Amino acid sequence: MKSLEQLGRVRLSRHFFMRDFLHSEISQMKAVPNVPDYPDRAIEAGRSLCEELLEPLQERFGRIAIRSAYRSPTINAIGAENGNQFSCASNDANNGHHIWDYPDAQGHAGATACIVVPALLERYEACGDWTPLAWWIHDNLPYTSQVWFPTLAAFNLRWSANPDRRPTIRTYVTNPHTGNKRALVDKGVESMSRDQRDPIVEAWLDSL
Repeated sequence: MKSLEQLGRVRLSRHFFMRDFLHSEISQMKAVPNVPDYPDRAIEAGRSLCEELLEPLQERFGRIAIRSAYRSPTINAIGAENGNQFSCASNDANNGHHIWDYPDAQGHAGATACIVVPALLERYEACGDWTPLAWWIHDNLPYTSQVWFPTLAAFNLRWSANPDRRPTIRTYVTNPHTGNKRALVDKGVESMSRDQRDPIVEAWLDSL
């Protein structure tokens, strides 16, 4: 218990602590602790996620809400078993993503958090448009991937130490500008030019 308390108190960045990222519904439901095998690795990856992505987001748009983030290999395996029963990819796929303390298949550290940005919700609820924030992140932050979901315009935001990263933005939400769910960015290839997407972003920013 003492060790878990100390882990939760580790400050990852100005506004975020490790405890913010350890909540798991699977952990609660199954009564299995969501604790990293290698805390130092999880802390290191989490610090990069917070400092490079989450802090700049919160500074620009106000408080962000963490929906889910770190998963231990045990918790992730429970979520992935029985045909992906709790919408978790396999451990191999989630290493360097939601499993912060194990590197990805290429040996790179990484960390993912599923977040909600309340500043986007009014626009999203009015017209279903989530793309302004996705494009703002693309043009301003060193992310590796975004994956967008329909409920609350939540999205997975990933940081990776891979120096050759090619960013991707995938979605399970229809893009109101195209009427489809095609990737906004696929391995670095953008679906819209800067001149095309800037007016979308600026119209949202002006409304804040």
